[in-house]
Amino acid sequence: MEGIQHRMVNVNGITMHVAEKGQGPVILFLHGFPELWYTWRHQILALSSLGYRTIAPDLRGYGDTEAPPSITSYSCMHIVGDLVALVDSLGVDQVFLVAHDWGAIIGWYLCLFRPDRVKAFVCLSVPFMPRKPMKPVDSMRLFFGDDYYICRFQEPGKIEAEIAHYGTSNVLKRIISSRKPGPPCLPKDNAFGIEPDTPIALPPWFSEQDLSYYTNKFNKKGFTGALNYYRALDLNWELTAAWSGTQVKVAVKFIVGDLDSVYTTPGVKKYVESGGFKEDVPLLDEVVVMEGVGHFINQEKADEINSHILDFFKKF
Repeated sequence: MEGIQHRMVNVNGITMHVAEKGQGPVILFLHGFPELWYTWRHQILALSSLGYRTIAPDLRGYGDTEAPPSITSYSCMHIVGDLVALVDSLGVDQVFLVAHDWGAIIGWYLCLFRPDRVKAFVCLSVPFMPRKPMKPVDSMRLFFGDDYYICRFQEPGKIEAEIAHYGTSNVLKRIISSRKPGPPCLPKDNAFGIEPDTPIALPPWFSEQDLSYYTNKFNKKGFTGALNYYRALDLNWELTAAWSGTQVKVAVKFIVGDLDSVYTTPGVKKYVESGGFKEDVPLLDEVVVMEGVGHFINQEKADEINSHILDFFKKF
């Protein structure tokens, strides 16, 4: 991690931790759950050496960034507000955007609300999700049942207690190593499928040192801020009624692994492949489906993702 600078920035009423390296056009990286700025370590090192200024914050509620206590402080309006303030603080009008998982969801909101601030977007794992007539959590419960992970995350304190029971390190290890196709469900008797005397092997692209960094940060911060993104899903639905049916008018490259638990959730692959995605995102330049690759694609296939990012952004 040599040469990566860390600083704290005041944005939108909170203090945000930012990792930064390089000079040139800005690439803003947005991590997902349960991750940190650190998930982008390979991209930061590679792209900063190729003439880009790489910026990777810990999002609100994560890592060394402030975590307001109330669920309502984690709406898409708050998070996008944080990012607009961060971009303002960099002294630039526009950034290139790269985002994964929850970062991708926030990235879509940023493109929807403030397309003027995004030059182009490389989106990993989660395609655009247009607003539906039914509230999202009710819809998920109807389609996937009470054990669907997002439904299980709704009750404050409940899943946090289960994570504490199994241990942060074991839970992170289980989530990061999982290659089970979607929809992800967490049974109430053993949410993460962790057995006391059965070791969980880390994938070759995620070291014990990486796990230790994540574990220390989540032990210090807790998971509540991160989980509050899921708890604000219905609030996001309420706040975004005025954007129903709006297209995303930003140039996008979408990359996903064919084993990704999001991509393999019923309805997602069909939406991406059937033309619905292109209809909602008319400037969708390319969809790349990587064979044999799981959810944490920017770490599992770091070199390939770096090349995809570079090839796309060089067009602008």
